[in-house]
Amino acid sequence: MTQQYAERATTAAPRSARNADLRDLVTMLEDHRERKLDVVTSASALSFRDGNVQVEGIERQITADGVTTVDGTYRPTAVADEHVAEKLSIPVSYLRRMRAENVPLLDENVNAWLRKDPSRRFMLRALRGDSTPGAAPAEGVARALMSDSYKVMDNLDILFAALEGVQEAGHPTDVTGCDLTDRRMYVRVESKAVEVMAPELLSGYRSPFDGRSGNELPVVSAGFVITNSEVGSGAWSVTPRVVMQVCTNGLTLPMDVMRAVHVGAKHGEGVVSWSQETQKKELAVITSKTADAVRTFLSRDYVEAKLREIQAAAGKPVAEPTKTIEHVTSALKINKETRDTILAHFVRGGQMTAGGVMQAVTSTAQTLTDADQAAALEALALPALTAAAAHG
Repeated sequence: MTQQYAERATTAAPRSARNADLRDLVTMLEDHRERKLDVVTSASALSFRDGNVQVEGIERQITADGVTTVDGTYRPTAVADEHVAEKLSIPVSYLRRMRAENVPLLDENVNAWLRKDPSRRFMLRALRGDSTPGAAPAEGVARALMSDSYKVMDNLDILFAALEGVQEAGHPTDVTGCDLTDRRMYVRVESKAVEVMAPELLSGYRSPFDGRSGNELPVVSAGFVITNSEVGSGAWSVTPRVVMQVCTNGLTLPMDVMRAVHVGAKHGEGVVSWSQETQKKELAVITSKTADAVRTFLSRDYVEAKLREIQAAAGKPVAEPTKTIEHVTSALKINKETRDTILAHFVRGGQMTAGGVMQAVTSTAQTLTDADQAAALEALALPALTAAAAHG
């Protein structure tokens, strides 16, 4: 599987993507691997300068791959800023305000708290900048400031291990879309070999995208989504997912998620480099668990059982759509802009039931350009169904 996607792009890949194909995702992750830098260091080696993370006083690391220079300037992502705020007990809203309005004050605050406990240790996860040979290191990217016991499980390794598990399960599947953000990787997998008729769930529904009828295409296919975070924003997981063929709405089923957390033993100071044997053992577990998940989630019996659970609530009529959707979005803390889109999709969908609210949530998720927001909204579809059924 690794060899199949081993071709490289000639230029540096972007850090994020929405609805990319598998080959593009692999290209980005390979670029990240070449540039990644994981180092455990004390607070005394860290400071903020002009709003950037400054690393100073760490010896160059000599490995089989060459010499690694750690000292340099790293521009924090929004995620890294959140970590700095959390680790130093600075309110994140205040840190964001300082970054927007008063960067010297940001430097002063962060440096004062770093100096308070200079022996405290962190793991800095970064990407090195593209440097010209012989020149000073280019500005890199600070991706995360983690605990020194954070278990490094990189997206590329997770991806190949999981795809190997899919292959071992022997079930025909397609990767239908991939997202990569500063927080997470998402890989959506679907099996057209497991298609289940769902006329009750899709009765009266129309795709808000092209008007196709659920009465004419009442088919649901099985699938799942593989997720991982390299920056502490969630465990590696495989979550079952069903896809409505009439509109490609995806409904994740988080109650049955399979996951593994990123917590391990404390690392020694310096550049973090796992032994091949350790990595092999960790990834073998991922492969095995993914194969188990495929056998469970891509089963007709599993999908039919889940649909039976959903259909009872989905058929509840919604008499006052505006009030119901206001109630649902308020209860689930969905913002006004997204609420208005959900209402518009509900009206276009034409299914005046709690199931129609669920479909409106999942179809709205497809329209969001932020992959993290889209995944979070899709995960709220079942709670939205329950809330809409109860409200009526």
